[in-house]
Amino acid sequence: MTQSRLVRTLFSPFIATAIVASAWLTSTISLGWWAAEEIDQHANTRQIARAQGGIAELLARVPKEQDSSAVWNEAVIAVRANDQDWLAENLVEWLGWFYDHERVYILAPDNTVVRAARDGEAADASAYQADAAVVAPLVQTLREHMEASSAGQEDSTDAIYGLGEAEFRQFSDGSFGLISVRPILPETGEVAQAPGSEYVHVSIEALDEDLLSAIGQKFGLQQLNVASDAPSTPSTLALIGSSGESIGYLAWQGERPAHQLLSRTLPAVILALILATLCFVLLIARLRKTSDELKQSEAEALHLAFHDQLTGIPNRALFEDRLERALASDRRKHTKTALHYIDLDSFKNVNDTLGHPSGDELVKQVAKRLQLAVREVDTVARIGGDEFAIVQIDVAGEADASILGERILSLFEDPFLLHGEEALVGASIGTAIGVLPDVSTMTLMRKADIALYEAKAAGKGRHEIFAGPMDEVVARRRTIEKDLREAINTGTGLALAYQPIFSSDTNTMVGIEALARWNHPVHGALSPEFFITLAEERGLIERFGNWALREAATFAVKNDIPWVAVNVSPVQFRDRHLAQKISAILSDMGLEPNRLQIEVTEGVLLQDSPVVRETIKSLRALGIAVALDDFGTGYSSISYLRSYGVDKLKIDRSFVSKLGIDLEVNSIVQAIIDLARAMKMTVTAEGVETQEQRRILMDMGCAELQGYLLSKPISDQQLAAAYGRRLMASPSAPVRIG
Repeated sequence: MTQSRLVRTLFSPFIATAIVASAWLTSTISLGWWAAEEIDQHANTRQIARAQGGIAELLARVPKEQDSSAVWNEAVIAVRANDQDWLAENLVEWLGWFYDHERVYILAPDNTVVRAARDGEAADASAYQADAAVVAPLVQTLREHMEASSAGQEDSTDAIYGLGEAEFRQFSDGSFGLISVRPILPETGEVAQAPGSEYVHVSIEALDEDLLSAIGQKFGLQQLNVASDAPSTPSTLALIGSSGESIGYLAWQGERPAHQLLSRTLPAVILALILATLCFVLLIARLRKTSDELKQSEAEALHLAFHDQLTGIPNRALFEDRLERALASDRRKHTKTALHYIDLDSFKNVNDTLGHPSGDELVKQVAKRLQLAVREVDTVARIGGDEFAIVQIDVAGEADASILGERILSLFEDPFLLHGEEALVGASIGTAIGVLPDVSTMTLMRKADIALYEAKAAGKGRHEIFAGPMDEVVARRRTIEKDLREAINTGTGLALAYQPIFSSDTNTMVGIEALARWNHPVHGALSPEFFITLAEERGLIERFGNWALREAATFAVKNDIPWVAVNVSPVQFRDRHLAQKISAILSDMGLEPNRLQIEVTEGVLLQDSPVVRETIKSLRALGIAVALDDFGTGYSSISYLRSYGVDKLKIDRSFVSKLGIDLEVNSIVQAIIDLARAMKMTVTAEGVETQEQRRILMDMGCAELQGYLLSKPISDQQLAAAYGRRLMASPSAPVRIG
């Protein structure tokens, strides 16, 4: 055998193996590259679908948010009457601060601006000019559609219901946003609207960094942004206008999982040919796993889009879809659906006292309990921080809805265990039942919300089913709320009455307590409990409290009364700057701090809040005395008294009224006085109405007395006129003032 033939014989298998291996490697690399391209392309397709979902959700959400206030009898009446205050609180600024609409306009039938707002604040009508170039064509298109739809009809409401224009546009400053134009319509036939007389509601939702970030986070799109020109990356989605042209492009950082994988594994494959087969198997397995993960990621993204991340139950979007489906089924089958709104009572107290992790744990446990209380066909959803909703289908009537409502209330009878701490939390429930044929999703939600409002107003921990008169009650409360705002702004109708407080041993006046009064121009004298609670609920309590403090300080400065006591709401104590604000008011009025006493309820101390503790400490450091009002009616605790360090205890009138009648009450009152004496606190007895009560309290060593026996609450003029006479009175007998 020649040398050349020997070489060929020896090396031919190796050459063949090398050729096969090279061919296999080339095939493997090519196949891997092709598979990577396919996987990345599918990943990009799914990302584009998610981006389309985000845009579609925005296009659906903004008109719904507009219609929540624009489809309303009161809205039509208010725009016609040019009621600017109502428009601000319910239709223009309200949409800005509640739904984050950046710019809101109301246009009259002649397209003049009735009201404008930007970022939840009122704006000048001229602000519309900056947007008119892009908004006006959509308004004109809507008016043409409304005119065509309502031609020949006396009332356009039914014909134009549901009409609207919504498009993405680029504004003159280069920014992008969604413009939604909707007609302002009555919800019922009680308010007529002739064709051509329609007012138009315009909302602009800017595609700014915050909104794009929220869409990207929800739909799994990293670094989502918008640009005028088409990016070179495939991870982009064109924003199409009504004429079919691209007005801009959404772009994001695309996912390329397969190429990232190949970049890590391919060098190893090339360098380790001997392990090529194993690497091939591992690569295919890994690619398959990546594909499965992408599918799982897509499923998770879809789940997150319609479920609450904290509890895992349906969110507002899925809730509204289920409600619409239930009502559609009712129309086909002639059945009924009940909607229950559930709001946790005192949820903020849990966050303030136990911390936000405990608040989150409470929400999760409530969701689990609610799911156990309903059927599988019903829907439990979380629609807000501490707000839940239940869609109960196929109900026979109020009885079925009432049974479920009571069952839900019973769920809150047992305490919740939150990170080792027990918390007893209640709930209020408002229920509305859909009645064919006029029921709609928006109407049912509004009625359930009204019923919930009534349940909370009636004392919380209650279940209310919507009844027709509730609309009138809510309207009345809104009117009174508006009047209260006006009264606080102008001082009209509001006044302070003053009830003197006397020394029990010398019978001299030692101070006065300021009590708020409101003489409503229509309803007359309203209960302080009613309008102060209303002020707390509607965010007016700080302005109201400041007014009361200024009035009391002004009166005290003009007289020689030793001190004046002013009640401060527990809501005000949530403000960490309360002590500084009170100090500033005293400085403005010229009243020395040691002539002011602040009265608080036991509920403030029970919050066990560092903010409250620091506020009371700062008030006392200024020289302001702190009195604990209605002592003995709540969860009285010596540890709280020592921790917070109050200056005075006021014995509640419910104890004083039973002195000399109930020996157990006598013992309790004596114990309170002894406790205060041991802790170097002053004691005031409220509600002293008889000489016997006065005698018993004096014998017990109570320092101060307050009540109708000595003086009822009187006006500042009466008190100023009588104060001089009181100083000269004999200390042996009380002198009644008023």
